Formats: sequence, structure tokens, C-alpha cells
Amino acid sequence: MLPCDIDLPEALDFARALAMAGGDLSLRHFQTPLDVERKGDGSPVTAADREVEAHIRDAIQSAWPGHGIIGEESGSRRPDAPFTWVVDPIDGTSAFLHGVPLYGVLIALEYQKTPILGVVNCPAAREIVSAAVGLGCWWNGRRCAVSRTAALKDGLVVASAWHGATVRPGAPSCARLMQAGGAFRTWGHCYGFLLVATGRADVMIDAGLKHWDTAALIPILCEAGGTMTDWRGGPVAREGNALATNGLVLAETLDCLAE
Repeated sequence: MLPCDIDLPEALDFARALAMAGGDLSLRHFQTPLDVERKGDGSPVTAADREVEAHIRDAIQSAWPGHGIIGEESGSRRPDAPFTWVVDPIDGTSAFLHGVPLYGVLIALEYQKTPILGVVNCPAAREIVSAAVGLGCWWNGRRCAVSRTAALKDGLVVASAWHGATVRPGAPSCARLMQAGGAFRTWGHCYGFLLVATGRADVMIDAGLKHWDTAALIPILCEAGGTMTDWRGGPVAREGNALATNGLVLAETLDCLAE
């Protein structure tokens, strides 16, 4: 049930503007020399990640002081609040570091731990996709929807990295999926999920994701008419694997992924 104590269109406009501002900040660092640090899990982080997240957090705390915030770089503030914002300042840091434009600024709003709003701004690619429950999915200001491809053999499957889908648990099943699709490409991270939501790809598969990687994508895929699940067709966990489809090829995709 949707909350009645928040103006969802207002919150969506706020999140869009904030994702745009965060994207503009990221572009100041994009395709420039950057010092890279490694976090405890081995993933890279830069001053750009921290600057973008700090800006977004400050804006949320000012506009919505009673809300919680969960961010990739700066942890949690009131994570058990009914309304919680989830922030990934630069999703696809490896792409960002290599000067590839397929990275994004992700902002989600959850109500009682269920994502109800999501925005992904890919500033270097000049694409922004946003959605909120009941308000549809929007790509650069126009309504968008998933493809109508009905069979994997006619579809495009995308993933973040070939090795990411072949060396992790479930690798043989991933190989079956890639072989079943009409084409396979590694246009990944958040951008791959956006390709499904906007009808340009039919399946996106990724592994080892965190809460901030997926929260914004769930309402985007659902409002676009697609699906966002784990590899077994269940709800996306706060940490683990994720699968986006246009819905029409979901059953066939899950058959490929079945152990």
C-alpha cells in the first residue's frame, strides 16, 4: 500500500533534480586523472564518489530531515526510518575510471524497506531514467517501456562483464543463457538495466550486487512493464544476484538459469 504522507510526484522531481546535480559533479572528474583507493572488499573508490554522495546526502537531510539515508560510501543514517533514501553516487566505477560513459548516479526512496521511487542519471551518456510506483517510467522526459521480444533467440542479453557471469556460482547456467540469446553484449552495471527498461535490450544479468546497486532499478523495471528478480525469479535480495527482463522472456530465462 502506498504511503499517504508523502507527495510522490514531488519526491520524484526532487530525486531527478538531485541525480542531475550529482551527475554534473561527477562530470568534473570524468576523464581526468584520479587517485584510486581500494575499499575492504577490493572495489575502487575516488574523491568523485565521495563528493557526489556528500552532496546528495546533504540535500536529502535538508529537504527530508526525518528520512533515513543509506549510501555506499558514507554508511547509514536512521536506516530503520519508514522512509529511507538509498544512494549509489557512481555505479559502474570501473567504467568511470576508464573514461567510459556507461556509469550512473542512482537514487532510490524506500517505504518500509520497499523501493517506491528510483532515478538513474547517466550524465556522460546524457540519459536519465526515473520511475515511481503508479507514475510510470520516464526516459529523458518521455514515457518508456520494455521491449515486446517474445523469445530469447530473438533477443539481446547484456551483462556487466563476461568474467563476472562465468566465474561466479551459477556460471554454467549463465553460459546457457548467453548462448540462448540472439546476441550477447557487456553493456553493464546500471546502464544494462536501463537498456531493458527502455526496450533496447531484453535481459540483463548481474552478480554480487549490493542494496544501493538495485534499489533504484526495481521501480524503474516494474513501472516500465518488466521484471526485476533474483536468478530464481524471487525478490531481489539486499545483496546477491539480479536479473531484469521484459517479462515475456522471463520464464525462458529462468529455465536457462536453473541449476
